[in-house]
This record gives sequence, structure tokens and C-alpha cells, in this order.
Amino acid sequence: MRGERAAERSSERGRSAAPSGASALTRSRVRLDQPRPSRRKLLPEYDPEAFGRLSERVARFLGTGRFIVWMTLVIVVWVLWNIFAPDHLRFDQYPFIFLTLMLSLQASYAAPLILLAQNRQDDRDRVTHEQDRKQNERSIADTEYLTREIAALRMGLGEVATRDWIRSEFQDLIKEMDERRLFQGESDEGDR
Repeated sequence: MRGERAAERSSERGRSAAPSGASALTRSRVRLDQPRPSRRKLLPEYDPEAFGRLSERVARFLGTGRFIVWMTLVIVVWVLWNIFAPDHLRFDQYPFIFLTLMLSLQASYAAPLILLAQNRQDDRDRVTHEQDRKQNERSIADTEYLTREIAALRMGLGEVATRDWIRSEFQDLIKEMDERRLFQGESDEGDR
């Protein structure tokens, strides 16, 4: 014991006499590239995702007809037992204070679980909405790009000679040549 105390005192003296400056960097310091060692915690740790999934399951069950039927059966059996059972077997006397307490306890746990499940659903809906919004933005950008490309193709096609345009040009040329022949034929006859 005495040796340990002496070693602690000498290490404390060494720390207080540590030089400052560049050699001070050699002292032990917290490394930021490594995780901290785990500390003792007073409260138990739990997985919030597991607790959230449990709350959603409970909330889903509380919202079913099956829960209402079971709750009704339990209350009816409770009331009938405490009315018709012998006095020494009754556990909740009139005005059913224990039943009221149990229903209040059930409601006090059900309400936060339902709210937790709703909050988780809201978070999922928010993420889904954000993903939908981003997808819509991408779709709009793609649509605008395709619209510009189609407009450019139409403008380009406006300058390209199509089969119908070439036919109409040939027909116009043939008519023009026929008119010239007729005109030349008339002028030749007039010269004679």
C-alpha cells in the first residue's frame, strides 16, 4: 500500500513539473480518431428502433376490432365476477375502483405508444414525401429536356427535304416547263 501511494505521489509531481511547449504535446491526450471507451450509465440502454417497432405493433393491435372484443369480454367478465362471485372471492368491490384504475393504466400506456407510432409514421411519410418530391423534380427536368430535344428535331426537320416536298417541287417544275413549252410553241407559231 505504502509503495503504491509513493508511486502515485511521484507521478503527480512529474505531471506538475511537465514542461510546456513542444514537449507538452507528448503528454497523453484524447485521440479523435478512436472511439471513446464506454462509460458506465445509470439508465439501461435500449434500442429505440426495437421500441418503436413494438409501439407500432401495439398501436396496430389497439386499432383493431379484435382488441375491442377482447377488452369488452375482459370488462364484462370483471364486472360479472365482482357482482355475482361470493364476497370472499371478489377482488374489486362496487364502484369498481380497481377496474377504473386498470383502464386508466391501460389508457396511460396506450396513448403514448400510439403517439410514438404516429410520430414514426409521420417521419416515414416525410421521408417518402421528400423522395417523391425529388423524383418529381427529376421527372420534370427530364420532361423539359425531352421537350427541348423534340423542338430541336422539329426545327431540324423543317429544313430537311421530305419526299412530299420533293414531289411538289418536281410537279411545280414540270408545270413550269410545260408552260414554257406552250409559251415557246405559241411564240414560234407567231413568228411564222
